[in-house]
Amino acid sequence: MSTPNEHDDFESYKGDIEDVERRVAGEFDAGIRALVVAVLVFIVLLSFLLPHTGGARGFDVLAFTEAADREGVALPSRVFAVLAIVFSVGFSILALLTRRWAVAWVALAGSAVACVIGMLAVWSRQTAAEPYPGPGIGLVIGWLAVILLTFHWARVVWTRTALQMAAEEERRQRARENQGKGLLDLGKDDRPEDPDRPAG
Repeated sequence: MSTPNEHDDFESYKGDIEDVERRVAGEFDAGIRALVVAVLVFIVLLSFLLPHTGGARGFDVLAFTEAADREGVALPSRVFAVLAIVFSVGFSILALLTRRWAVAWVALAGSAVACVIGMLAVWSRQTAAEPYPGPGIGLVIGWLAVILLTFHWARVVWTRTALQMAAEEERRQRARENQGKGLLDLGKDDRPEDPDRPAG
């Protein structure tokens, strides 16, 4: 039989337990997929060292250098470079380091937009006027890596561990039980029975 002191000790730790549950629910566990994401981030970063079109490398496109102007780099290529470096590289690294669901969602959303803009970038280079070159190996590799990265981030953010699901369900159940209780009923069941108190 538990004494009131033991009950008070448990109540003092209850807030800490709930904080830990909330923190766990806000994190993801990528497992082996984290290694795949890290490799894809490295490939996207490496693609900026390769030519995106003609003699213009990815970093030239990103920095709007004279080499990019000389090759007639269009707006889709510039936007793709910015999205890829910010979301597919920056937010992906941040998500892997912090393991926060919200950051992973941002990395997924930005990378998904970068997939579409990357397709437009490749298409704009293929349909460029005669003096200008077509898409370079860096642009194609970077675009394919962003597509794969988007796929893996989608799998990570939609996969929840059994522990997270159970913790969330238990919290919802407790909230439903407490919602049905009135203000005077809260804590009523927790008080020990007084043996000297008359019945009725």
